[in-house]
Amino acid sequence: MIPTTLDVAEEKENIRVLLIEDDEDDYLLTKALVSAKENSTIKLEWVDSYNRALTAIESGQYDVYLVDYRLGPYTGIDLIQEAFRMGCRAPMILLTGQDDLTVDQSALELGAADYLVKGRIDAQLLGRSIRYALRQAGVLAEVAQKENKYRTLFERSIDAIFVTDDELHFQDANPSVERLLGYSREELRSLNPARLFTDLDQLRKLRFNVREHGQIKDFETTLIHRSGRKRICLVSVWAVEDIIGKPEWYQGIVRDITEQKRAQQDLILAEKLTMTGKIARSIAHEVRNPLTNLSLALEQLKDELDTDNEYITMFTDIIGRNVDRIGQLITEMLNSSKPRDLDRKKQDFNAIVKETLQLVSDRIKLKRMRLETSFAAGDCLALLDRDQVKTALLNILVNAVEAMQEGKGILVVKTSCTEDDRVYVEVSDNGGGISDADRQRLFDPFFTGKSGGMGLGLTATQNIINSHKGSIEVESQVGQGTTFRLYFPK
Repeated sequence: MIPTTLDVAEEKENIRVLLIEDDEDDYLLTKALVSAKENSTIKLEWVDSYNRALTAIESGQYDVYLVDYRLGPYTGIDLIQEAFRMGCRAPMILLTGQDDLTVDQSALELGAADYLVKGRIDAQLLGRSIRYALRQAGVLAEVAQKENKYRTLFERSIDAIFVTDDELHFQDANPSVERLLGYSREELRSLNPARLFTDLDQLRKLRFNVREHGQIKDFETTLIHRSGRKRICLVSVWAVEDIIGKPEWYQGIVRDITEQKRAQQDLILAEKLTMTGKIARSIAHEVRNPLTNLSLALEQLKDELDTDNEYITMFTDIIGRNVDRIGQLITEMLNSSKPRDLDRKKQDFNAIVKETLQLVSDRIKLKRMRLETSFAAGDCLALLDRDQVKTALLNILVNAVEAMQEGKGILVVKTSCTEDDRVYVEVSDNGGGISDADRQRLFDPFFTGKSGGMGLGLTATQNIINSHKGSIEVESQVGQGTTFRLYFPK
């Protein structure tokens, strides 16, 4: 077994001590005390000046230093400070000529292991002080080593680890927390944690559970990055108790599961689209044949019926229009669910968004709405199918315009390039918003909130984005509007 620093200090046969003293008589007195039988393991050496002391300290040959307070133009405290700056960690005992509590307190605050008053020192006291200082230095070194080990684990951990008080105010956080939330460690210490939560009820619930049960595991909530980006996270917090079992502080870990959640949602949507495609192909096969027969029969009837009769003409027209509508519905259903064949080329994403906005500009003007735009600067090139992306975005823009009141609508469109090599467009309206229940069904085929709509526009948009290996996010509150974000990989 490798001995610890404390074991080495206890088993050390000879303790090398350096006396730093500019008075030879004091050196002789100290030497006499060290020569006592009980101090036989202490080997004393002497230097008589500040500069020689620094040279001896730099050599690192001594276990303990006895430092006189008066050293010519310098003080023992000056020497102790300089020694620590040089990296010396051996214990230093300050020798003072009289009881001076201010000097003694300053020495201890600066790291002196002990202080002794000249004239009151005997052989037993001196030996005990030296051995205690050496043993204490070993304990401190071992504690520092352990602290450094755990601090390294804390700092370099991929997991976002933090320390808080019982109000969940940050006391410390590792670099992973800084990257996750976008704030520096110093900023987190002064930050109100409420600013990090999209829902304050979630923060209250987290605090309650931690205080009531001393811990909480994998609490799912949405946190807000400094940039405003929202991240779905699992938060685990537990209390660290003092010696009497009372919570002293709290430690926690945050795991970002945004991409995992997004992947799960994309998988569910892909399965829905696959199922819709199967249903659509089955319906197309079962319906199109009789529909074709119906259309042929209608044309035959027109040839045999009196086409001058306005009632007969009216009814045949109704039948014809509905036959065409059913055929169109089947075609759109097939197109919305089948994987798209993409013609991907390097495109300027900003240019595509601007072209698509031109397609709805007349609607915006006619409904007396305001359009606000913000386009990303720099490189926004991405491998995209220009026409398909325009179709996907147009569906979103048309829905946004139709969701707002005439004369009061404000449509906000922004583009940006993310740090993970994606481009995205954000479309926000101030319409009536979407309920949570409806938001879960937005991309389902035939789900629509518009009279006369077929409910396939957003299904087609989702299909186009999936074909690009992209993703879509929706945020909405009833009465406060809706925001769509369409992401495409570069």
